[in-house]
Amino acid sequence: MPDPQDGLSAFSADSLKLHVSVLSADSFMGRKPFTEGETKTIDYLQKQFAAAGLEPGNDKSYLQEVPMMNLVTKAAPSMNVMSPKGNFTLKAFDDYVIWTDKSDPEITLNQNDLVFAGYGIVAPEYNWNDYAGLDVKNKVVMVMVNDPGYATGDTALIKGKTMTYYGRWTYKFEEAARQGAKGCLIIHNTAAASYPFSIVQNNFNTSRLQLDNRGKESKNCDVVGWLTEPVAKRLMLAGGIDTNLLAKAHERGAKPVDLHLKLSTSMQVSVSYNKSYNVIGKITGSKYPDQVIIYTAHWDHLGIGTPDEKGDSIYNGAFDNASGTAGLLELARAFKSMKRAPEKSIVILAVTAEEQGLLGSAYYAQNPVYPIDKTVADINIDELNRFGKTKDLVVIGEGQSELEDILKEEAQKMGRYIAYEPHPEAGGYYRSDHFSFAKQGIPAIFIEGGIDVEGKGKEYGKKMEDDFNDHHYHRPSDEYDASTWTMEGGIDDLKLLFQLGKRIAFTEKMPEWKPGSEFKAIREGKK
Repeated sequence: MPDPQDGLSAFSADSLKLHVSVLSADSFMGRKPFTEGETKTIDYLQKQFAAAGLEPGNDKSYLQEVPMMNLVTKAAPSMNVMSPKGNFTLKAFDDYVIWTDKSDPEITLNQNDLVFAGYGIVAPEYNWNDYAGLDVKNKVVMVMVNDPGYATGDTALIKGKTMTYYGRWTYKFEEAARQGAKGCLIIHNTAAASYPFSIVQNNFNTSRLQLDNRGKESKNCDVVGWLTEPVAKRLMLAGGIDTNLLAKAHERGAKPVDLHLKLSTSMQVSVSYNKSYNVIGKITGSKYPDQVIIYTAHWDHLGIGTPDEKGDSIYNGAFDNASGTAGLLELARAFKSMKRAPEKSIVILAVTAEEQGLLGSAYYAQNPVYPIDKTVADINIDELNRFGKTKDLVVIGEGQSELEDILKEEAQKMGRYIAYEPHPEAGGYYRSDHFSFAKQGIPAIFIEGGIDVEGKGKEYGKKMEDDFNDHHYHRPSDEYDASTWTMEGGIDDLKLLFQLGKRIAFTEKMPEWKPGSEFKAIREGKK
């Protein structure tokens, strides 16, 4: 094993602060893809990768082109429902919100059957299949959000209140498409979704970036979206179905039900195409060069948008995620400074379009520069502690992989401890770039800064966390503040992530998923 101290002295809070201040400066215009802000960002990152001594990570280039399409949908103002008790209409925006991931100029539902399919989950490892015996070809499926164990907390139902990927809305759409459904509508519930229906309404008739899949085989439903719980119950009653079926959907063996309804509506779609870029650097391993450990952070933010109460319209994204991107540069310097080079290759990957749906990381994972089966792990940074040192470091997604156990051991060596997200039912593990790698079976870990601030305690740390979430998250006020951002806590967290990567870089064994992880079967080739 290497010297435990090797590389640690390279970390510098001053260097970290400099990178954050540059990347979040007004002149970078909020780092939105397809803007001058992107051009400045990827130019800066390439120069810093080269200065740190990283090799170009994509053959002779630091860049990976990410082709995307911008879809703008205009949904019809209503949806017609044919029922045994007569026809009626639902109102778009108020009753439901729909969109499409397809680029056809017009998308229609024309008297397509509506079927209730429970939670819309197919999970063989949990002996759960809501589509068993159900043919949904050319039909619309209506499903519930979250997992079957959410309502009861019964850990015998998948993972109880802890959300798995099966509970995420993105999975529901993906599974419905795999089943051949024409559409998928998720029943909204504020507690189960962890946000109100107004958040869903923000997506009504807006533009959506997607990966450009022209010429590729890709499965998507024609129509996807959400409807309110009262509307879902109204639909069931119109079809002569007892609404208690919703409460019983978590029971093992619950059967899908034809609602005896037919839906009709339409959407107009306009599409444009553009390209963004991931930035990739590499340190070639000395013993196992074909095995790679990837560190990720997203460089993008929201650009220039609606002015705040002070008239500021630049969404600088200093914490989210100039801090994480700057952290990649520190990690690169630390690995390059080591007296004994890592035995496995280290890849530093700054991805685009996370704010648009993890698109940059999804593109890399679907078009990997390095083979998936030789990718040892992904270690993701999304927001790096900008204040003082903390005793804890928060792992999002408890019990997923052995990476968590190694990190815990390294934390103990530094006199720190691992804490876990307080609300696992919100599904935080499925909301950042590491998830794109997990979906390919690559063990992936995602951390957040702790709240147990040295000398000030958890109450102070929680207050700081809540203040950011309530007043600065995705707002122009997420700006670098030289007078308060010490980055000392961030440096400590980076050192832990460095030690984690160093541990697995000097062992032949590859970390594995833990039993019960929904990604274990993918790695083992069983899905």
